[in-house]
Amino acid sequence: MLTEVVGGLEKEGFCCFTVTTGEGTGNYTDPDTDFPSLKHPFSHSKVEKLEIVARDENVEHIVEIIHKHGKTGRRGDGLIYITPVLEAYRVRDFNTGKEIINHKNDKS
Repeated sequence: MLTEVVGGLEKEGFCCFTVTTGEGTGNYTDPDTDFPSLKHPFSHSKVEKLEIVARDENVEHIVEIIHKHGKTGRRGDGLIYITPVLEAYRVRDFNTGKEIINHKNDKS
């Protein structure tokens, strides 16, 4: 479902996020289809993690996009965590503030 979620975010202009691949365990593991990893024998499920830093006014819309495009109705669809970002600094020029959090394909 990651491709659908990313496509939905990009269609709405949210261009900037990070995706990481990992392995985990949890109540979403299906013993008939998920098997231990050779690298992590305690782990049974491949997971994708999407991280996006958003302005407060965009959070609800982003959550709706993820839900719409990522939901199968089965266990393991994932969780959405919303945490505050206390401060952000752009490394290139050390600017700070919500102006540096761009999503709507702003190239600044």
